[in-house]
Amino acid sequence: MRIRDPIHGTIDVSDEEKAVIDSRYYQRLRHVRQLGFGDLAFPGATHTRHAHSLGAMSVASRVFHAVTARSELPPDVRNRFAAAVRLAVLCHDLGHMPLSHASERIAPPRASLRLPSWLDTVAEGEQATHEDFTAKLLLDSSLTPIIEQHYGPQGITPMAAVGLITGARPPQDPGFSHAGVDWTPLLRAIVSGELDADRMDYLVRDSFYTGVNYGRYDMDWIISNLNPAMKDGRAYLSLSRAAAFAFEDFLLSRYHMFISVYYHHTSVNFDYMLRRYYEEAPGEFEIPSDPEAFLGCDDVALWYTLRRSKNRWAQRISTRQGFKLLAQFTERDVGYDLDVLRSALVTGGFEHFTVESRGVLSKYFSEGSGPSLFIVDRSTGRLTEVARYTPLYQRYSGAVRLSRLYVRPDQIEDARNMMARLLGQTVQS
Repeated sequence: MRIRDPIHGTIDVSDEEKAVIDSRYYQRLRHVRQLGFGDLAFPGATHTRHAHSLGAMSVASRVFHAVTARSELPPDVRNRFAAAVRLAVLCHDLGHMPLSHASERIAPPRASLRLPSWLDTVAEGEQATHEDFTAKLLLDSSLTPIIEQHYGPQGITPMAAVGLITGARPPQDPGFSHAGVDWTPLLRAIVSGELDADRMDYLVRDSFYTGVNYGRYDMDWIISNLNPAMKDGRAYLSLSRAAAFAFEDFLLSRYHMFISVYYHHTSVNFDYMLRRYYEEAPGEFEIPSDPEAFLGCDDVALWYTLRRSKNRWAQRISTRQGFKLLAQFTERDVGYDLDVLRSALVTGGFEHFTVESRGVLSKYFSEGSGPSLFIVDRSTGRLTEVARYTPLYQRYSGAVRLSRLYVRPDQIEDARNMMARLLGQTVQS
């Protein structure tokens, strides 16, 4: 099967992949938008997790084949590794909840999913995440036998795919070693890492559909400069020094997309109101832990619930009556004191709320999770961890904190006048 994609052109799909794509679990992603409330700020941003996952799979193939072209892997091993990576990337977003990340705050307890204990090493807390749901769907749903039937002859199991997605080590050998070298780190880096197929697709895709240029970077040059790097019996993803600047541009593209698109004040506004809805109307909309019930848990179901709800926040969301942005600033801006502004709003009787968003250059660097990417000197073979090679990590080591104040629409003019007087007094003093 071939699929036409506006970002990557024609995407070839194998019979095994078609079986997964045709499953109800993958088709559910047609009704989960990639950017949640993003289309309220960028009308073109109506693209879905369905299209993104196909695009990410296409990028994963390009990355994998560019890397292994510089290896001595035999064709049969190369084909099996490629199929495993493509499957993992294709399925990596299956567990996303309605309006993407916005609904994870009402996810059920992780324990209710009854995941195997070997996944406990990557658990992020007591509440289930979209990765937990992805693991559940791959390991314990009606999708599981589909994968076993179509990928079993190649020696690829659902457990192996979950290992690549989550980073957890399955109890059974996933079969990613050859000639004494464990290729798991490299395959995992393609699925989820500093320079993974997920990011490489969503940056250009989100940039295209939002109509902004921040997410553009030189994908072709980066991919053509990727290599396998062998260290201590393991294969890692590495990038030639010639593409180091292109990688820095990639990092900055992601950073700027977060600040300008993913944390756009309108999206943040409606995300907050959705949170208030969940808090004030508990149980009105729920994320079911049962895989079959999860099939009906998508954006359509949530919007249907919001439109029927009597909750004030649901009514504001469904009629697009958000609060108005009063002020936004970072720690770099002078003359703003969040506590003083909030106190003045309380004193003045303004209904308001505050949202703080944190933008970081790389979660991998800030979490200290170790290198998933090296810079390689191809003339000598010397490897340098990417965080040590580029100064961007040090320059952007601290998170940028975006502080925003929102006020009820009918009070916005009075609130602006009050803030102008307050800031004028602050400047004079």
